[in-house]
This record gives sequence, C-alpha cells and structure tokens, in this order.
Amino acid sequence: MDTAIGTQKHVPEYLLKHSHDADAAMKAFEGIEGQPVVLTEAENKRLLRKIDMHLMPILCVVYGLNYLDKTTLSYASIMGLKLPPSADKNHSGIGISGSEYSWLGSMFYFGYLAWEYPTNRLLQRLPLGKYSAFNIIMWGLVLSCFAATENYGGAIAIRFFLGVFEAAVTPGFALFTSQWYTKKEQGTRTGIWFSFNGFAQIFGGLVAYGIAVGCRKYGTSLEPWKIVFLVTGLITSSIGVIFLWAVPDNQLNCRWLSKEDRLLAIERIRINNQGVGNKHFKWYQLKEALLDPLSWAFLLYALIADIPNGGLSNFFSQLIVGFGYTPEQSLLYGTPGGAVEVVALIACGWAGDRYGHRILISMSGLCTAILGMILIVALPLSNNKGRLAGYYLTQASPTPFVALLSLISSNVAGYTKKTTVAAMYLIGYCAGNIIGPQTFRAKDAPRYVPGEITIICCWGICLGILLFIYLYCVWQNKKKASIRAEPEYVKLENQEWLDLTDKENPEFVYTL
Repeated sequence: MDTAIGTQKHVPEYLLKHSHDADAAMKAFEGIEGQPVVLTEAENKRLLRKIDMHLMPILCVVYGLNYLDKTTLSYASIMGLKLPPSADKNHSGIGISGSEYSWLGSMFYFGYLAWEYPTNRLLQRLPLGKYSAFNIIMWGLVLSCFAATENYGGAIAIRFFLGVFEAAVTPGFALFTSQWYTKKEQGTRTGIWFSFNGFAQIFGGLVAYGIAVGCRKYGTSLEPWKIVFLVTGLITSSIGVIFLWAVPDNQLNCRWLSKEDRLLAIERIRINNQGVGNKHFKWYQLKEALLDPLSWAFLLYALIADIPNGGLSNFFSQLIVGFGYTPEQSLLYGTPGGAVEVVALIACGWAGDRYGHRILISMSGLCTAILGMILIVALPLSNNKGRLAGYYLTQASPTPFVALLSLISSNVAGYTKKTTVAAMYLIGYCAGNIIGPQTFRAKDAPRYVPGEITIICCWGICLGILLFIYLYCVWQNKKKASIRAEPEYVKLENQEWLDLTDKENPEFVYTL
C-alpha cells in the first residue's frame, strides 16, 4: 500500500484537517496505519470472481426489467391498449389517439426528469443497496397498476410515477460499478448489465407474442395488454425483494465477504482514486460539476442521442408494422434487434477496456446505427426485409451512451460531483426521450420520414461530441502528468480516500 506523505500544494487544506469529509473507505483502514495491505494477483482474481458472481446476475436482471417495464407500453399499443372501451373484454382498451399515445411515451420521462436530481441526492445520502431495492419494488407495483387503469388520465399518472421510481436505477448502478470495480473493469461490466436491455427486448417480445397468440386462440378473462402489465410488474417487484437481500450498500456491510475480504475488496479499487462513498454534500463539488466542460458535454450527448432513443423505443412495434408485417409478427420480429444490441454493447465494452480507447471504439456502434437508419429511409416500402434489417442495425446505437455512462464511473471523482454529473447526464437523457416520441407523428405513418431524418442528424452531431470528449480527456491527462512531474510534488497518504474530485487530484488519470 502506497503511504507516501506529501505536500498540501495540490489538495484543499480542509480535506486534510477534517476526517469526516473523507470517503467511507477511510474507516476500513483506521487503526492499521503503517501496516501494509497486500493484495496478490491470485487474491485479486478470486475476489473479482466472487464479486461478479454475486453482483452481476442481479444487476443484469434488474436492468433488463428496467428497459422491459418502460417499453411494455409499446407491446400493449398493438395488443388492444389503444382500442376504445368495449363490452368485449378481448377487444377493449382505454381509447387513446395517436397524439395521446405519444404523450404517454413522454410522460415516463417527465417523472424521471422531475425526480432525477432528488433521487441522486438520496442515492448519496441513504444506504445505496436498500434505497435501490425500494425503488425496484415500487416501480414493479406501479407498473402492475396499469392493468387496472380505465382511462387516459389514469395511464398518464401511472407512467409519471413509473418514471419517478425508475429514475434511481441507472445512476445507482453506475455507483455500484465504480464502487466495486477498477477502471479497467468498469467498461466491460457496464456494457454487460446495460446489454440486458437487448435481452429484455428479446424476452419481452417473446412473452408479448405468446400472450397475444394464446389469448387469440383460447380466450381470457383479462385483456391481453393487461396481462402483459401484470406479468412484467409482478416479476419486477419479486426481483426487487431478492435485490434487497443480495446487494450490500458497500464493501463495509457485505454479508457475502469475510472481514478480511472486505478490506481487500476496498484495497483493490484504490487505483480508481474514488473510494466507495461519502454521505456529506459538498457545495464546492457541485460548483465544480456545473463549471466542468466535461459535465456539459455528457449532458449534451445524452440529450441529443436520446431523441432517437425516445422515438424508437416507443414506436418500434408500430415501425415494424409499417414495414408490412402484422402486429403479431412485429412482436416476434422485433426480438433480433435485442440480440444486435447485446452483441454490440458487450463487444464494445470489452474492446474498450482491452485496448484503452472506450470512447473511440463505442463510436463504431453509432456509425452502424446511422447506416441502419439510412436503409430505413432510402429503401422503398416494398423492401420490407431490407428495412427490417436496417432497424436491427439501429439497435447498435446505445454503445456510446453506455461508454459515457461507464466514464461517469471512471472519470468523475468526488461523491457529490459524481452524483451531480450522473443526474445531469440522465436529465439530458430524459429531455431527449421526451422530445423523441413527438418526432413520430401519426400523420407521417407508415414511413415516419421526418422522424427518421431527425434521428440521422442527431446521431451525426453525437459523433462530434464524442470526439470532443476524447480530446478533452487527453488534454487533461497531459496537464496532470506535468503536475506529477514537478520536483516538489509528493503523493499524500491515503490520498485515494480523501474524496477528492477528478480535477483536484493530480493522481487521477482519465480513462479514454
């Protein structure tokens, strides 16, 4: 363990004087000053396997449900939700127009947007594992209530509160990733749990198709779209209870690690220069986040990139119907798009960590998606197979979004700053997803050409933002290297656990 004592030149003085401002990881090392904590390569691999085995499955399943639950509306839209109320239970909906359906798609993100910053503050202030579990259970229950709604007003309210409770999952999982994994491991892990959006698309399409076919053949006492909401909602709440038991708040209270392994699990992430959490709100870190060009580049990317996401995630079933397929076929034919997303995310996450260029490699997925959307726009309506293949290619588009999400774990230090930047990123995500469904207007069906051209333009702008982020991080790393090369610079003891921001810590190196 590196314990060199250094000068205060590059570190705020109050951080050295007030131990309560340090990271929670500092508590684990109290009383063992001067005693080396040795983490061998074999122990590191053993710990990583154990952490992966206990954390990754539950993170993956929950994140898949996070995507499935907010896109269940798309399946329900072609299973009778939009039909007017009727005495025939198999053909009865809540009677909504095309514009009302677009607002239902957007309303989820109004709830998400309204609660995003407060939930990030609660993620910092409250026990991370328990607060996350509470939100998972609640959003499952809220989704189940959709089966009881009888009008547009009720549907709007449910979509809003679904957004409120789902607002915690993405920033919370980014915190879990930075808390348990080293920088070189974070891109792959973030890609893996985010890729379960694709698995959820496959699973959701198959489940919705099975329900639709079963109800058509055998009949049911409940409308098919109601069954979809009940099944997905109750599964989510059940998984939330498991999450509450399985996922700790941090290494310090992890039930599946021994006391010695808890210390080693913290030691293995020392290299991140970030720690495991700090419950004290620090105004200077909030100010730094708001003045950091990187924070605004993240927000701008999320805003522009999620205009296409908001349109495609809510209209993909109707888009496939527009290619010339039946509603039942669209449920089934949408599933390969999930497989494309899974492969793209895992491949780009692994390659980014392996070759050290997470941002540049992620851009390949966005270029693939642009090609896919060009095929949808350019090919004639009669070429349904070619346009469907184009849709599949668009599902590689999340690779840069996930890369930047992993960079919030890797490249933003200081717990208040990290939660603030995560909130900014997801506020941009919400705003983009609110705008997105409005670009797909009912009068443009079945081609939706204006919405599709908007998507191509947005993705082109995003490539420029990604290039800026890459070059900015390269520049910052050169500045920090020059500081560390100064003769008077000496690293502080336990500097990694002082809850320093990435800007003020000379030892911090930005991942590219």
